[in-house]
Amino acid sequence: MNIDISLNTIISFLASPEIQQKLLWVKFGFLLTGLILLIFIVVLVLKTHYLQWLFLENVWEFFTFRPFGAKRITKIWNRIITRLNTNSESESKMAVIEADDLLDVSLKRLGFTGGTLEEKLGKLTAATVGNLDDVYAAHKVRNNIVHNPDYRLSQDEAKAALEAYQRAFNSLQILT
Repeated sequence: MNIDISLNTIISFLASPEIQQKLLWVKFGFLLTGLILLIFIVVLVLKTHYLQWLFLENVWEFFTFRPFGAKRITKIWNRIITRLNTNSESESKMAVIEADDLLDVSLKRLGFTGGTLEEKLGKLTAATVGNLDDVYAAHKVRNNIVHNPDYRLSQDEAKAALEAYQRAFNSLQILT
């Protein structure tokens, strides 16, 4: 049995009107599936603004030499300082907790991975944040506040903790 099939024979077979008629519904099926996937991708991109967000974020960081969202972080930081200035112990505790959370979110945004703030701080060096020991101490104050409801926070201790966080933010060039 001698099978002599050339490429031209295969192409002419596939291009024949009989085969094309039989494959018409398969073509429509692939076309419909492709259109549905294309619509899904377009809706996903337009609804989430993901590509627009990435582009805008990169352009902003390039021209300002600051992380994207630094103004928002500065606004939050100013609210934290306002809390501290009320001279209320409960407000001072909230200020320390919020400053710690802000540092945690900022480090995550900058690409430092870890489940907790301590793990993220462990990936920093003294060259990145010059007052790393002070930040650890401030985080310890925050842990005392959160885990011990009877913990008494003095105004000086709260100010020292917030100064440590502020120096860390300045080292990371986050605050404007």
